[in-house]
Amino acid sequence: MSVLPEDWALPAPTAITEAWFTSRTIAVQTCAECGSRQHPPEELCHRCGAMSFTYPALSPNGTLHSYTVAHYAVNRALAPHVPYAVVLVSLDDAPELRVIGNMPGVPIEDIRIGMPVVAIWEEHHADDASVVHLPQWQPR
Repeated sequence: MSVLPEDWALPAPTAITEAWFTSRTIAVQTCAECGSRQHPPEELCHRCGAMSFTYPALSPNGTLHSYTVAHYAVNRALAPHVPYAVVLVSLDDAPELRVIGNMPGVPIEDIRIGMPVVAIWEEHHADDASVVHLPQWQPR
């Protein structure tokens, strides 16, 4: 069950974001110079300003850091899905990073801060026939 409607605008992966949106892994941008990890991916390292990166796959496990429940559809296309939860996950392999997503199929009343979660990937097909895999979360 996806929160995103079928006709929702999808991110267009770039050289910087491709690993995140296509690898079906938690591919976190890591500076090749200083080893700093950052998410979301950027053109420059936040720590040293370098512009070369690797994208190692981290564990798909995390902990629910925070969440909010949307009771109002900010876009008409989301109206059939309210209320829905938007979650912020702290990665087990990189607890300093937070990743946003949804918990499809999980009742809102079952969502708790501190709960262990694991990433799952929602496959979406863009108009240009490219495939985007969006990380979502489920209880571990």
